[in-house]
Amino acid sequence: MTEPTAQPLTSEDLSDDEFTAIGELLRDRRQFDLGQYKDRCIRRRIAKRLRLCKVDTFASYLKRLEMDRDELDTLLATLSVHVSQFFRNPGIFRILEQRILPDLCQRVRTAKRTRLTLWSAGCASGEEPYSLALLVDDLAATDLDIRILATDISNPVLETARSGHFDATRMKEVPPEVISRYFRAENGRYRLIERVRNKVEFLRHNILTANEYPAADLILCRNVMIYFTRQEQERILSRFAAVLPEHGALVLGRSETMTGNIRCYYHAEFPVERIYRRTAVPVSIPVI
Repeated sequence: MTEPTAQPLTSEDLSDDEFTAIGELLRDRRQFDLGQYKDRCIRRRIAKRLRLCKVDTFASYLKRLEMDRDELDTLLATLSVHVSQFFRNPGIFRILEQRILPDLCQRVRTAKRTRLTLWSAGCASGEEPYSLALLVDDLAATDLDIRILATDISNPVLETARSGHFDATRMKEVPPEVISRYFRAENGRYRLIERVRNKVEFLRHNILTANEYPAADLILCRNVMIYFTRQEQERILSRFAAVLPEHGALVLGRSETMTGNIRCYYHAEFPVERIYRRTAVPVSIPVI
């Protein structure tokens, strides 16, 4: 008689105790708090990782996490990473190139400042901040020190981003002349040239738990907050407002919206593209 085939584990198979145990490991060893994310989404991603590891039970996977730090980092990357590619949603980058970046440069000059800071929060494998770096290189604002800060919570993901290697699937929106000018073919992949890679500073930062946010003139945080509770979204948006100057820009994902009192801090300059400008309203950050 043939033995029945074991069914793949799903998020419904994960008990509350097992979910809590995995959460405690991530919090204690990687300072990553599952409790602040939407429960259903996180459970699905944990189950997906178990299927890839071909383990039979959550209990056996938990034992592996306790012993294998590399797997703990891989799980963290699985929970935190969002799919990206160069110039994802090209319309947004056209507006940044033609309207937002030139305007921010002029405002910095008018304020007698020399530094312009662009922050990609939740940068994943680097396509978004490197896209900004390509725009900055073409902008040729040589009189300004333009800093591009890229942050994520996963060190392995950040190391991948620093390498600047990308599959062709991540390059679909990159014009051929840009590929020819800025990328080199290496073993079936593309590598961004060093001069542009050096424009981006990658740092580990958790927007949920960090004590400080970096001051920035432009913040891109796209398709990141969809995983957070409404309460956490409001707190993050308040903290973004606190570090943006008046007329500073915030770019969210197309499926992300602002609700409630948080809207007083932002003016929707390009609503369809979710591009906002900071108003002059003083910030009151919710205490959680």
